[in-house]
Amino acid sequence: MGVQAWDRHTWRPLACSGNAVLRVNEAVMADASTTRLNPFRTAPNLLTLARICLAPFLVATILDNNYLLSFWLFVAAGLTDALDGILARVLKQRTMLGEYLDPVADKLLLSTLFLVLTHKGLIPVKVTVLVFGRDVGILLVAAILFAAAGRREFKPSIFGKANTVAQVSAVASVLLHQVIAAGWIVNVRMVTLDATMVLTVASGLHYAWLASRRGSSGPGSK
Repeated sequence: MGVQAWDRHTWRPLACSGNAVLRVNEAVMADASTTRLNPFRTAPNLLTLARICLAPFLVATILDNNYLLSFWLFVAAGLTDALDGILARVLKQRTMLGEYLDPVADKLLLSTLFLVLTHKGLIPVKVTVLVFGRDVGILLVAAILFAAAGRREFKPSIFGKANTVAQVSAVASVLLHQVIAAGWIVNVRMVTLDATMVLTVASGLHYAWLASRRGSSGPGSK
């Protein structure tokens, strides 16, 4: 039984051979698949882009000393971070763009907030210097690995994930402390900032160790 091909513009049947029909139908299916899997239109990536767009609004509210609004904007950013991962798994919309875009969005948001909160005198300079130093070091190591061994993957370690949690908790507690001057918030702020410093150093050393192992197992190693 033959398969009828249809003109996508007029929706009239096309008069063509069996092979031509198969080629046309395959092209139509490929086109539809490409549209359906467009990485810029997937829900997880849209949420990630929304998180990036929240960064300038957060900076503006902090500079205006509107810490209540900045705290809730930061909570909204955290929700988008949680939802994009859940939606990617549930909707099966994992993309290469999302794998790169999600950590970039996290780093952009957190690094910007650490910088502006340090400018406002709410986070010690030494904490921000450690955070930026670690991130710059990881970027340099990743670039060296790519140039030397052609390795593109650089998955976060357990220390890196713990450090991200500590940084998020530190920013949230610092912002909340400007809204509610409770004793327990002061303690949480101190603990999370100390944890950020410790985990920043630990994760940086762990990444360096992983990089040395990956570099030694590159294409030119014996």
